[in-house]
Amino acid sequence: MQATTLADQLQRRHPAAVLFDMDGTLVDSEKLWAVALRELAARYGGALSEETRKAIIGTSMADSMRMLHDALGQPERDPAVSAAWINARILELFRTGLSWRPGALALLQAVRDAAIPTALVTSSGRPLVEVALDTLGRDSFDVVVCGDEVEAGKPHPEPYLTAARLLGVPIERCVAIEDSATGVASAVAAGAAVLAVPAEVPLPVTEGVHQLESLTAADLELLAALLDRRSAAR
Repeated sequence: MQATTLADQLQRRHPAAVLFDMDGTLVDSEKLWAVALRELAARYGGALSEETRKAIIGTSMADSMRMLHDALGQPERDPAVSAAWINARILELFRTGLSWRPGALALLQAVRDAAIPTALVTSSGRPLVEVALDTLGRDSFDVVVCGDEVEAGKPHPEPYLTAARLLGVPIERCVAIEDSATGVASAVAAGAAVLAVPAEVPLPVTEGVHQLESLTAADLELLAALLDRRSAAR
C-alpha cells in the first residue's frame, strides 16, 4: 500500500466548493460605489455621511437606496429610480477598471488549480457583474449568483444556499469568503464555514468565523482547516 502523502490528505479535506463575495472581497470596488453614492446624494441636494456609506456596504440595492433616502431625509423617493441611476453610473466606473484585493487573485487561482468548484455570490446585479467578469475572468467561476437573481438578498441565506444548490454540493462543506457583516451573516445563516476579510469596515468578532487582515494569508490548507475546526466544534 502506498503511503498517503500530505497532498493526498489535503485533497480529501478540500472544501466541496469555495463561494466568493465580489465587492470588497475579490475586487477593490467599494470606493467606486462610494463615488456613485456621493454623486447621487449631491444630485438630491444632500451629502452622504461616512456612517451611512459604511452601513450600506454589503446590502442589497433596494435596501441601499432606502437607507440613502432615509439618511437624506427624503424617504418618499422611489428606490427603483435611484437604483437605475446608481447602476448606470457604477457601470461607467467599473469600465474604467477594477483592481484586485490583496491576495484575492492568487487564492482564486489556487482554488481553481486544485479543481475545487467555485461560485461568485454577490449583491450586485447581473449587468454590473458582467462588466466585473472582464476583470475576474468568465471561466473563474462555475456558478454566478447575482443580487437581482434571488428573492431575498444578503443577509438572508438564500444567495449562498442557491450557489450550493446550483453546484450540487452540501453547503456545510463549503467555505464562503466575505468582507462585510451583511455577507458574513448570510453565509453563516446558510451553514457555510466562513472566512472574513474586512475591507472598508471592521467586523465584529463572530463565533465560528475566522478573520484575516487580507487574503495574502489564505491558502488551501487554511480553507481545509476551517472545515476541520467547525466539524470538531460540533
